[in-house]
Amino acid sequence: MKTRLFLFLVTLAVARAGEEGAVVGSMGGVELREREVVESLVNLGVVDREALARDPASVNRLVKTMLVQRLVFAEALDKGWDRDPSIQALLKSTREAAISDSYLKSLSQPPDGYPSEVELKAAYEDSRASLTVPRSYRLAQIYIAAPVGLDEKAAVESRLQAALDRLRAPGTDFGVVAIEFSEEKESASRSGEIGWLREDQIQPEILAQVARLKLNVVSEPVRLADGWHILKVLDAREPFTPIFDQVRAQLAQKLRAEKVRAGMQAYMAELLQKHPVEIDTPALSKLFRSEPLANAGKQP
Repeated sequence: MKTRLFLFLVTLAVARAGEEGAVVGSMGGVELREREVVESLVNLGVVDREALARDPASVNRLVKTMLVQRLVFAEALDKGWDRDPSIQALLKSTREAAISDSYLKSLSQPPDGYPSEVELKAAYEDSRASLTVPRSYRLAQIYIAAPVGLDEKAAVESRLQAALDRLRAPGTDFGVVAIEFSEEKESASRSGEIGWLREDQIQPEILAQVARLKLNVVSEPVRLADGWHILKVLDAREPFTPIFDQVRAQLAQKLRAEKVRAGMQAYMAELLQKHPVEIDTPALSKLFRSEPLANAGKQP
């Protein structure tokens, strides 16, 4: 329901703003409009759209990713990269694969009523173990990057010590120190907050510290290859199994996807029966000794 409302509001905004919609992001002269974002959202699966609807910051990250890709694409076109023979061959192959895959999926779509409520509940019971969410932590961090070379070592160690001194002072706000000292800009902009992470998403060295921390207690610095991580557990959740209604949409998407895959495989098997494959093996063997393949990948 949230996802439908979210997409409806965005689509309505596009309709009001004009055919392409207002500019929602720009980068290096490249612009992204509302309609383009809506089209990307519509192409996502139900579960991904629901996740975006619950977290507006994810939409910002999606737009950022689209802008970076668009800028790289514009730069590639400007340099004539698309006219390279190898890229032309790749585009032809990609186009054929995309059209074929899309066509096969269209032929293999299950009926609108699939899966039924009975099928969904049976799938839920069969999947309970795999649906269990491990213990999770809502974390904040202050990250100090490792020095690059001996000439940076003293400066980095001084910065780390300054952050620790501030944290150990009575009444210090962790978030304020994170904003000032943390070199991981995205979490620093949120007062150091990383968000919720499951145990299996946390590096072992950090998990060893986190698992021992009480809520709102600051850890000692954890040294990893990339630098130092000073951690704070803002909240924690015990392992749990979501109730049926919480994963209903996810299960429906999974079952429909499995049905589509099975339909595609059945259709291809039918094609193979109707049109037996004939291969000239000796001719193929000669291809690998041909000049184009022999020289492929060699520097001119």
